[in-house]
Order: sequence, then C-alpha cells, then structure tokens
Amino acid sequence: MAQHNSQLLAGKAAVVTGAGAGVGKGIAMAYAQHGGSVVIAARRAENGEPAAQEIRSAGGQAQFFKCDVASKGEIYNAVAFAVDTYGRLDCLVHNALASVGAPSPVQESSPEIWENMRSTALRASFDCAQAAYPHLQVTQGTLIFLTSSVGVEGSAHLPLYATVKAAQRALTKSLALEWGPDGIRVNAINPVAFTPAMERAYVANPALEQALADATPLGRVGEPASDIGPVAVFLASELSRYVTGQTVTVDGGAFTGL
Repeated sequence: MAQHNSQLLAGKAAVVTGAGAGVGKGIAMAYAQHGGSVVIAARRAENGEPAAQEIRSAGGQAQFFKCDVASKGEIYNAVAFAVDTYGRLDCLVHNALASVGAPSPVQESSPEIWENMRSTALRASFDCAQAAYPHLQVTQGTLIFLTSSVGVEGSAHLPLYATVKAAQRALTKSLALEWGPDGIRVNAINPVAFTPAMERAYVANPALEQALADATPLGRVGEPASDIGPVAVFLASELSRYVTGQTVTVDGGAFTGL
C-alpha cells in the first residue's frame, strides 16, 4: 500500500462492503491511506481478514467484519461494529455485489441471478441506507454507492445488472434530496478497474485486455486503489462538501454520457 501524507480523513471511520478484493478493497486501502479507519465488511474471512491485515501492515487502521449484504441483520451488525470499534461512522460505501452471471438476454436469464442482483445491489442499498442513517446524521457523513454506466445506457447482454444499477442511481438522487437538510451527502461512482473477476475474464478471453484498453481514451483499465479509491476519498472528505446526488464515472473516459 502506497504511503501518503494526506490526513483528509483523519478521525473519520468508514464501512466498505465487498472490501475483501477488487474495487472495494481499493477504496478501503485509499481511505486508510488518507488517515481514515475502515471496517472491511466482506462475506469471506479468507479475503477479508488479509485485506485488513494488509492495511494494518502499512500503518493504516482496519478491521475485518464478516458481512453478507444479502442479510439485513449482518449489514446492521457491521455498522454497529464500526461504531463500537471507532466510536463513529462517517462514511458507508456499498460496493458488494453477487456474481452477475454469464451475459444473456432477459428471456434466458435465471430467476436466481435476478434474486442475487436484487438482494445484493438493490435491497442491500436500502438496508445500508437505513442502517447508516442515524450515525451519518450525527457526523454529517456520506453514503456512496458503486454503480455502473450500464445503469445509464442499459445493456443488451446484462439487462438485470443494468436494471439494479439504474435503481441504485435513482436511490442516490432520492436520498441526496431527502438527507441534504441533515447535512448527509449521497453520491455514486461508476468504476472500471482491474478486479479478480476481470482477471478471470482475461484468462478466458486473452484478447479482452487489449480490447478494453483500445476502447478507453486513457488507454488502460483502472487500478482499484490508485484510480478508483481516490475518488471515493474525495467524496468522503470535506473537499466535496458541496457535492451530493451525483454520479462520478471513473473509467478512463470510455463513457461520457452523463
């Protein structure tokens, strides 16, 4: 983990769901790099605890808490753990998502995939919001959803994923309007970054890596900690104190439709 002198988030605490790997881990690492304390809320201890240990080994503050976001109770428990451990909650980042499955049109999509998308992206966003609200009200904190550009433009190949991501954007805007008077900011990030799932896709299709780079004006796929993480840090910090209800696309310029 790279070292930073920034203390943008000093004294602040966050819960990041799905932070055992990929974008969630990158956001948690960046949060800790900038002085914040983090709860790694992940479903599997075998990646969640090493992620927390990696942050601690680099001098950051992080604790792992087992959390399956398909369970409302586990979300509430993760938030309570953060408050008990760090004395406060300033930011909740909801990143966790079940596998989107193989690309398929609606008529060939399984009910199981839909239920997984609905429970981890849509219902869990609602549960995260309800669980975090009283604590964010105290700290005038921030809520961040990880969404996708397909939630804006749709997808013929992943229509269920596009549907729940569009719903998350609508919830982002609605909560920003509702919670603004309480001093709570709510924003979303549309990321494209190298993840374990993308690594598996590269193995299955070796031409994919270059194809993605060619489709991106900046010529590369993003890195979770160094490209996506700093944007989440910005949205969690006082630097963005007048930003709410927005979706920030962080994909090297591949999507410019916002």
